[in-house]
Amino acid sequence: MRELPKVFANKISDNINNTQDFFYGNNRNINSNKKESVMKKINNIFASSNHVYKSNVKITTKKGIMNTILVGKTNRELINMKGELIKIEDIIDIEKI
Repeated sequence: MRELPKVFANKISDNINNTQDFFYGNNRNINSNKKESVMKKINNIFASSNHVYKSNVKITTKKGIMNTILVGKTNRELINMKGELIKIEDIIDIEKI
């Protein structure tokens, strides 16, 4: 077997510290976890075997509580039986009745 050419390796003379010593955070993660759980609940409602065309749900939003029948969803909104659009970002909680 023939000898391969040498590879240049630069010498490291500085002290390398790859660990993070401090963490500065904020409260953004709290709201994002709630939104993830709401999206998970919505996906579970539409993926359930009981949802063929419509699902009777109770939605808690920033404006109040409503009982409605969901027939579809988009990336940002839910569509009820009357054709009204409910923004997913306004939903605090959703549960199937």
